Amino acid sequence: MYPVCLDLSRRLSVVVGGGAVAERKVQGLLAAGGQVRVVSPAMTSGLLALAESHTVEWRQKEYSAADLAGAFLVFAATNRPAVQRAVCRDARAAGLLINVADSPEVCDFQVPATIRRGDLSLSVATNGKSPAVAAMVRKRLEREFGAEYALLTRLASTLREQLLADEEHCTDIKTLFQKILHDDMVDWLREQRWDRVQQHLESVLGQP
Repeated sequence: MYPVCLDLSRRLSVVVGGGAVAERKVQGLLAAGGQVRVVSPAMTSGLLALAESHTVEWRQKEYSAADLAGAFLVFAATNRPAVQRAVCRDARAAGLLINVADSPEVCDFQVPATIRRGDLSLSVATNGKSPAVAAMVRKRLEREFGAEYALLTRLASTLREQLLADEEHCTDIKTLFQKILHDDMVDWLREQRWDRVQQHLESVLGQP
């Protein structure tokens, strides 16, 4: 598998199915800013709430190939093998990438176990061999990487923009960030010791 981060904004993903697995797929797509169409005669209360708020499009019907029109990604997430096969067949015929729940051998892509800390995403994949191992590692990452990493990412982004605009520092950004980013910074952000953060940045950058 080739790991890649996709920009799903303004792109449509079609999820066929309305159960708990489909709901997890939809939640992940929405978290990435994607547009979602759900095709299913019935759906979970969580999906229903999303449909009623017009967060997702709901086609309350049995699946047909026409439901894939305009799709960028396709997810087959039903408990009916015949429907799963039909979605896979139609997606392939249309040249669309397909993810089939619980059938990694026929998937064009896998969805990794992911945690998000602001703009920082940490993902774990096992090429579909063991979702349980991926989930275990994700839980470990959740414990080790807290909200302070969202702050760190935001701070680093802001600093990078400022340094790129500063002709004096723009050619030495890599070296500066090697000095700025170390374990103490994470601890200071976790403990909200803003004075230490500021002192450290001023020391590295040589200016307020």
